[in-house]
Amino acid sequence: MNSKKRTVLAFDFGASSGRAILAHYENDTLRLEEIHRFPNEPVSYQGHLYWNVLGLFQEIKNGIRKAAQNGGFDSIGIDTWGVDYGLIDKHGALLGNPLHYRDSRTEGMTQKAAELIPPEKLYMLTGNQILNINTAFQLLEQKLHAPELLEQAQAFLLMPDLFAYMLTGDISSEHSIAGTTQLCNPYSGGWSGEVIKALGLPEHIFPAMAQTGTVKGMLTEELCRELEVPSVPVIAVCGHDTQCASAAVPALERKPFAFISCGTWALFGTELKKPVINQESAALGISNEIGFENTVTFLKNITGTWLLQELRRTMQKKGKTYSYADFEKMALSAEGSQRFIDVDAPAFSSPGDMAVRIRDFCSESSQPLPADLPDVLRCIYESLACRFRDALDEIQHCTGQKCEKIYMLGGGVKDRLLCQLTADACGIPVCTGSEESTAYGNAVIQLIASGVLPDLLEARWLIAKSIKSKTYTPDKNNSGMYETYQKLFK
Repeated sequence: MNSKKRTVLAFDFGASSGRAILAHYENDTLRLEEIHRFPNEPVSYQGHLYWNVLGLFQEIKNGIRKAAQNGGFDSIGIDTWGVDYGLIDKHGALLGNPLHYRDSRTEGMTQKAAELIPPEKLYMLTGNQILNINTAFQLLEQKLHAPELLEQAQAFLLMPDLFAYMLTGDISSEHSIAGTTQLCNPYSGGWSGEVIKALGLPEHIFPAMAQTGTVKGMLTEELCRELEVPSVPVIAVCGHDTQCASAAVPALERKPFAFISCGTWALFGTELKKPVINQESAALGISNEIGFENTVTFLKNITGTWLLQELRRTMQKKGKTYSYADFEKMALSAEGSQRFIDVDAPAFSSPGDMAVRIRDFCSESSQPLPADLPDVLRCIYESLACRFRDALDEIQHCTGQKCEKIYMLGGGVKDRLLCQLTADACGIPVCTGSEESTAYGNAVIQLIASGVLPDLLEARWLIAKSIKSKTYTPDKNNSGMYETYQKLFK
């Protein structure tokens, strides 16, 4: 038995909320203690969507204070959503607020990029699904419409690297978060000079890479005085939250598995030893992202609970407050397999009234219109589950391997209906990991970095021992759901 004791502080930022979690390791068990939770909502200003980065940094400081009051901690790790960034000038100051990936400024940028580098070549060089939200296209838009900012910039920092910089002064880019940019070489893990040159981006702003699981830097003296805490190391955990979640898959078998990291976005993937980059994976829009211990996560980006979040926000504006548990109950009360949507259709990508948009989609595709809110919800749940089946089939086709089970991670774990419908649509068992899989992954990478745990396999064993898992087996009575969906979208 490992007798070491250690407490680490994990900051996990999703696209709609953030949390500070103390992870206590003792006697071969890992216990999470949430000490601070806060909203993470974009700010609309003069027609653009921004992240409130200084407000979020204040929440990090609040989390550090609370962690110190709860017994202290030995290190800090930060993970966030992908693709977004800030620019640092020669004085070390932040050049403006980072823009939100859902801001409309990148519309048409993939077409602009295609004039500079063919999309097929761009995919072959980076292994990333070409999406207009990707960092490459954000930077291209900035070069075309706000070049003065790039001219002033001395460094480009993705969000977890930016927060680490604000804590330590370190300027570097962690491998997994860099892998979301469409600017990385998936084989070497370094920046792709060929892509950067083709897009005409300033090469000097791209910082050195920080190896995942190493120390970024120490908390600055200024922060230690302000927060009245000792200086501790900030660890370069997987900066991309999906890769932290992937590290926390409680898979002990050595057989192929799939996982869904389900939050605002649903990342459906499998774990490989090397990238799969070919014409088929390019046509299907499947990404190769860099994971912990040199693994490759072969995954598809799918709209996740965003549709439910927006529906809930719209209902609140109308004076009707529902919990996600209320949504699940209402969806259960509706008849299934009546209507489906393409959850990744452009109509559903921006904020707005999703019930109206779903009704319009059904009308345009000659499907029965939803009669009420339960119908709308059932449509969302079943469409998500069927989209997961699409991703499973595509990934298995490209890799030539058959996955025997799917691990549901993150917020989707709480949604029993979504888990069951996913098992029904995919025809294989769905096993739940932790709702806080990202925080678990963040924590175990810190523990590996400090030498408390030896490797990822041991970390997964620890997580499997520390959580309660549930298995959903496919219901054969609902096997026709995906067939109905296929008739519409295949």
